[in-house]
Amino acid sequence: MPEVKGKDVRGEVLLPIARAAIARVLKVPHAADESAPWLAEYGACFVTLTQSGELRGCIGSLQAHRSLLDDVKSNAVSAALRDPRFAPLSAEEFDITTVEVSLLSATQPMVVRDEADALAQLRPNVDGVIFEYGRYRSTFLPQVWENLARPRDFLAMLRRKAGLADDFWAEDVKLSRYSVTKWSEPEKLFAGHTKEHQHG
Repeated sequence: MPEVKGKDVRGEVLLPIARAAIARVLKVPHAADESAPWLAEYGACFVTLTQSGELRGCIGSLQAHRSLLDDVKSNAVSAALRDPRFAPLSAEEFDITTVEVSLLSATQPMVVRDEADALAQLRPNVDGVIFEYGRYRSTFLPQVWENLARPRDFLAMLRRKAGLADDFWAEDVKLSRYSVTKWSEPEKLFAGHTKEHQHG
């Protein structure tokens, strides 16, 4: 972990790289230093875009399958252009968009007996959670606890995101968890907007 006098400096490297990757595809001038050696190590991240605190795009990787440099650049571009919930980001929106990068730990399978056991094991504000049932799959980053503070609500919305009923449960549901280290640019606030958003 690169540090300067005890400070984790990865965010100071990753945020400009994510922004520069978006700038490149929007043909907006913006440069970033990609020379840090640790960027070549495999890593998994999510890139979240917000405008005045409201979600504008979020795409990421749950497993490390390429260099962190490639992962953050690819996910930044996908969050800007390919999140199916939003229209592609325009060049005019570039300066009013806040970039956040979340670096994921390895995922850990959760061993749960039933839904009550799953709810008891969830750690608000700590766990990112992956829900899997057959072809249904979804995840929420730990930041989503800011808006869904109760485990029951968190799990309900996770199932809804996967395309299932809020109260769905089956014996072969699989849950995994991970933690994140996240960095965000200073938020760009504009009048007339409320601060409500979900990540991931």
